[in-house]
Amino acid sequence: MSLFPLYMFPLLFALLLVGVPVAFAMMFTATVFGYMVFDQALIHQFIEKISDVASNYVLAAVTLFVFMGSMLERAGIAKRLFEAMHLWTRRVPGGLALGTILMCIVFAASTGVIGATEVVVGLLAVPIMMKYKYDNGLMAGTICAGGSLGTMIPPSVVVVIMGPLADVSVGDLLLGMIFPGLIMAGLYMAYIVIRCIIQPSAGPVIHADEEPELPLSEKLRITVTALVPPMLMVCAVLGSIMLGLASPTEAAALGAAGAVLLTIFYGEFSLTVLHEAFLKTLRITAMIMTILLAGSMLTGIFIGSGGVILTEELVGASNLSPWGLLGIVLLLAFIGGAFLDWISVILIMIPMFTPIMVNMGFDPVWFCILFLIVIQTSYLTPPMAPAIFYLRGITPKSVTTVQMYKGVLPFIGLQILTLGLIMYFPNLVLWLPDQLLGF
Repeated sequence: MSLFPLYMFPLLFALLLVGVPVAFAMMFTATVFGYMVFDQALIHQFIEKISDVASNYVLAAVTLFVFMGSMLERAGIAKRLFEAMHLWTRRVPGGLALGTILMCIVFAASTGVIGATEVVVGLLAVPIMMKYKYDNGLMAGTICAGGSLGTMIPPSVVVVIMGPLADVSVGDLLLGMIFPGLIMAGLYMAYIVIRCIIQPSAGPVIHADEEPELPLSEKLRITVTALVPPMLMVCAVLGSIMLGLASPTEAAALGAAGAVLLTIFYGEFSLTVLHEAFLKTLRITAMIMTILLAGSMLTGIFIGSGGVILTEELVGASNLSPWGLLGIVLLLAFIGGAFLDWISVILIMIPMFTPIMVNMGFDPVWFCILFLIVIQTSYLTPPMAPAIFYLRGITPKSVTTVQMYKGVLPFIGLQILTLGLIMYFPNLVLWLPDQLLGF
């Protein structure tokens, strides 16, 4: 048994530790080991990988979803959603935190971009939560956990990239993640309410003398104006996939067009806004595609040098049960997510382990959703916790990093609970795609 393919990873991690960007670290590792295996034929391997990425029709959805999110940010949709949710939840214990989670659900469904939700939501929610003396830990945990829902609420850029790597339909993944995402968000809201009932000072109720109650007609007008247009767009994107009327890429194009119309509807459209959205889309897409190409080169060399066969032999020699192996793979994903960005973890692990999981008798759609939940959990988990570093950049110094770390811990527990529910009840993932797409 030759361990040669495994030597790629120490070199890769060493390059990352000294600060080499992920894409260039992957490309360098792939080039060094690829030349050792294929000699001058390596150039043909890389040309094939470039052609595969460039001609992948599904990946066009990445650009379209990023553009959709960029336009919606410029339309001021997050501010309108926050104001609308705030009107209905402020009289409930922890109402501002509840409104933040609800806004995150809608905004995540509208953008599909990780990171964007948390920053935008944080800029809106932090000042008003601090004004009403919310517990700093609860505030930080709510924003970090709610902002990370972009991983689990469709449409998700993560899923568009994961599908081709796992050789799984993107449509199946988008539908399969709906119930897990909503369950996770529901657990967040239940925790907030229960905690604020037990500990009222953590999330005080806003009384009428602090903020006068608006007439019902005015509340409905604000809510309809803020909520209905983006929800119609979300329903058009997901509904077209659910009904089999459009592929994920076509649905993404529909969403991009809807985002432009929504910007016009809210009176925020201009050539400057369109130009800025194009530039942001270009930057993010170029970053994602470069990392994706580098990861494709790396995994191609790993597979070509016998890495998959080696992995299968190591799995066979370990005598692990299917569930034991699944636990180890998810643990590796969690550890990887604590040190690498989500694209890198998916590019390295999904092509390697999905075929093995399928051979063990696990459904690939179900496995991919479990993998997503673990990636989202590592996104919040100290000491790295990218979500906390996003929030740290937009939060006053009076909210300490230690308070942030403590604040996210209950939400990490709820994510683990969601993982357990999905493991025990696979139909929470598989039922909807089976009913609508019959995979």
